[in-house]
Order: sequence, then C-alpha cells, then structure tokens
Amino acid sequence: MKNVALITGASSGIGKELALIHAQQKGDLVIVARRKEELESLKTEIENKFGVQVKVIAKDLTKTEAPKEIYDELKQAGIEVEYLINNAGFGGLGKFHERDWVKDEAMINLNVMALTALTRLFLPDFVKRNSGRILNTSSTASLIPGPLQAVYYATKAFVTSFSNAIAEELHDTNITVTALLPGATETEFGKISGMDKTSMFQSTSSAKTVAEDGYKAMIKGNLNKISGITFAQKLMFAVLPFTPTKMLLTQVRKMQEVN
Repeated sequence: MKNVALITGASSGIGKELALIHAQQKGDLVIVARRKEELESLKTEIENKFGVQVKVIAKDLTKTEAPKEIYDELKQAGIEVEYLINNAGFGGLGKFHERDWVKDEAMINLNVMALTALTRLFLPDFVKRNSGRILNTSSTASLIPGPLQAVYYATKAFVTSFSNAIAEELHDTNITVTALLPGATETEFGKISGMDKTSMFQSTSSAKTVAEDGYKAMIKGNLNKISGITFAQKLMFAVLPFTPTKMLLTQVRKMQEVN
C-alpha cells in the first residue's frame, strides 16, 4: 500500500467523505469504525471506483486497548501511514448531572483518549522519516463553553488545543497538524446527539463540503480550518472576544434547548 491515509469514523458522514476524497487522489486507505458491514461496503465502492487498496479495521475506539491494536496490526502488515485522520467522535445533549455517565465516559474515551493515543503511537514514525500529515476533526464547539453539551464541547476544546500545541512542537519538521472545526453538519451526529431538534441545527452544511475543506487544509498544512458555518455564526465568533461570558453561556444554552 502507498500514500496511505488512516481514517477513523470512516463508515459515514465526514469520515466517509474524507475516504472518498483521498481515494480520488489515488491514495490507499485504512478505514476504521465499529460497523464492519458499512466499512466493507465502502471498501468495495472505493476499490471498484478508484482502483486503490482499502484495508478495513472494525474497532470500537471507546475501548482503551483499541488504538494500540490498530497500530500493531498495521505494523505487522507492513503498512506505513502517511496521513492520520482522527475523525471519530460523538456528542450528547442534556444537563451534565442528569446524563448517563457511561455515555459521557465513552465520549471522553473516543473524542479525547483514542485521538491522543493514535497520535502518540503514529507520530514517532512520522518524526523518524520526517514526513506525514495529521488531521484532527474538532468543532467550532471547541471555541466556546457548551451548556447542555458540557462534556462534548470540552472534549473538542481539548482537540483544538492539543492539535495546535503539537503543531508548534513540530515546527522544524515536515510534519503538519491541522484541526478541522466544522459547524452544524449533515451527518448522523445530529440524530445521535439529539442536536437535530435544536435551533443550532436548523441550517447545516453537507459532510462533503466540510470534508473537502478539511482535506485541502490538511494538504496545505493549515493550523485550523473552520467550515460549514452560517453568516450569523461567523458574526458570533467575530465578537466572541468582546462578549461577556455569562451572556455567551446564556446564548449557547438557548440555542441548544430542544424546540
């Protein structure tokens, strides 16, 4: 396999679109998600359409041992990853003290721990050969606190901060780290998190558009890429530094209340 991209959360949404984009560039793929049937279907589609090689790894990344198992499997197969795309993640709506802790713990494990572990496993190989690109799917949620999605917003704040920090640590190498910050996007995320019933998801961008923005930003080596936000949201982010925190928290809470 050559020019290999490892993409987590590749069975649907932004991850699936990223896989299709990379295949269009004639790059081989390692696609990871829990749902093996969807991955196998995507593998068949990509190999038939683009003539590249696709390896499927069905793995639950909320499990602590999963990142190391993925790394070891690829090492044993002699597959060298050039692009690490940490895309898997999920959210959940509700007051923190009322939400199921098992679900929030799994969210932290996936959104933070798996992403960090995979980066730590593959990055030394990148540094050794002095090449590689990392794309971490964060969110515009990382820029503000998120009442009614306290854990999700906090995990994405970690992703953006972590990505930016290691990007600077690698400033004297040929390795880049990009954080993709989508707004509301047409994926399964809205239904799974319950956000599809809120005003925040009244206007959404396509997963394909967000994936294209993220992939291009990764290739360019951009630090951050905000994608898929409305004009009103752009204005909101522009005035963030001047908005009192209490007022901001109230606005975000109201946007996330179920209609």
